[in-house]
Amino acid sequence: MTKIRSGNGNCLCGAVQFNVAIVSPHVGACHCSMCRKWGGGPLMAIDCGTDVVFQGDDENVTVYESSDWAERGFCNKCGSHLFYRLKQNGQYIMPAGLFEDQDGFVFDHQVYVDNKPDYYSFANETENMTEAEVIAKYAPPEE
Repeated sequence: MTKIRSGNGNCLCGAVQFNVAIVSPHVGACHCSMCRKWGGGPLMAIDCGTDVVFQGDDENVTVYESSDWAERGFCNKCGSHLFYRLKQNGQYIMPAGLFEDQDGFVFDHQVYVDNKPDYYSFANETENMTEAEVIAKYAPPEE
């Protein structure tokens, strides 16, 4: 898998900036109801692994626990969505639009495709996963 190294970016107002050691160029769309409520449409995001460094996060980032296995962070000044983070391993999934350099990004997968409303669709050929497939792959086992 090709990687873009040392991606950086910021929120809309610039109060939060970040640097990511390894950025996957593979953009995915999440159609789950939480992502659509969070941003008014699908979340278009990339896998950023666990090596993400934020500046301005102590005072400007609010984290919301959105499920048993994940949390979402946003700038509490401008409201920009900053990340979806898996609690189990600290993996960041971040909106592609936050990155300064988006050259090389490729939209190639969609998740929760069975939750997608009928009023939009993408023309790209992508790998698609249903809600059940995503939960089976990523949710921690129940205790």
